[in-house]
Amino acid sequence: MRRRTARASARPRVVVTAGPTREPIDAVRFISNYSTGTFGYEIAAEAARRGCRVTLISGPTALAAPRLVRVVNVESALEMRDAVRKAVRDADCLIMAAAVSDWRPRHRSARKLKRRGRRMTLELTENPDILREAGRAGRPGMVVAGFALETEGLEKNALAKLRAKRADFIVANRLDAKRGLFGDKMIDITIFDRLGKRKAWRGKTKKQLAKIVLDKAFSFNI
Repeated sequence: MRRRTARASARPRVVVTAGPTREPIDAVRFISNYSTGTFGYEIAAEAARRGCRVTLISGPTALAAPRLVRVVNVESALEMRDAVRKAVRDADCLIMAAAVSDWRPRHRSARKLKRRGRRMTLELTENPDILREAGRAGRPGMVVAGFALETEGLEKNALAKLRAKRADFIVANRLDAKRGLFGDKMIDITIFDRLGKRKAWRGKTKKQLAKIVLDKAFSFNI
């Protein structure tokens, strides 16, 4: 079990990541995903409403900054990694809701790439595991939560991520044709925690689920 350390401040410091990352290919193209950032922004807004000191580390989105929230804008996974490392040094809770790209192009062209025949090979390299690294770099006792979006094997993959990242809990949802698509108004989630507990919620808005996620985080005595 993680050791919790007392702090003088009555206002918990919460770090939330949100949105996609963009991994540049050349001067005009990048690899990304369909994340809107809405869930992470709702979590940050809810934490601020509860009186927390909130830092929102956001990839590119079209969303307005929540009130009373410090926003750090980033583009790539490497930029998000650096921002998270700095933010968690004095954090009580980290909620990694961002859809961070697992890979980035090994080589980035400073110029726009031109067509040279029918095919182009794009070599990729893995991005760092921000969630796992942050758990080690953060303040002792920091509550750590991750997100898992799966197309199959939801429980198996979520539990594997929970163990591998040494997180306190994982918020998991399944991407399928019925529900779970990026930008959906209503989604289903299941929360798995390190104590072996799990609970599912069906057909909730992200604003409603933000309250549930924060309640779960605070149950670990932030």
